Amino acid sequence: MDNTVEAQELPEGEEGVDEAERGQINPEVLQNIPVTISIEVGRASLKIRDLLRLSQGSVVELDRLAGEPLDLLVNSTVVAQGEIVLVNDRYGIRLTRVVPAAERLKQL
Repeated sequence: MDNTVEAQELPEGEEGVDEAERGQINPEVLQNIPVTISIEVGRASLKIRDLLRLSQGSVVELDRLAGEPLDLLVNSTVVAQGEIVLVNDRYGIRLTRVVPAAERLKQL
């Protein structure tokens, strides 16, 4: 009885090996993934009793000072900071700082 296993030769180069087997992602697939972008002006922490007392005209004080940069978040991760601008009667954000990739990875 022969217990030898025949080795299969791989094709020259990487022909026949698809991108998933090499651990690579097709850039076109990656570019079509939708993400949610939001701008955070500031945060506040309230007790439920204070939240229930809010009515039209109430003011909620945020933890950020006037003039401080706003955070641009992509899927709840801060990726940049900037300032509000007006573009054709719509709000926009002018980026003043982009968070380095290494720093963003620490937040995950």
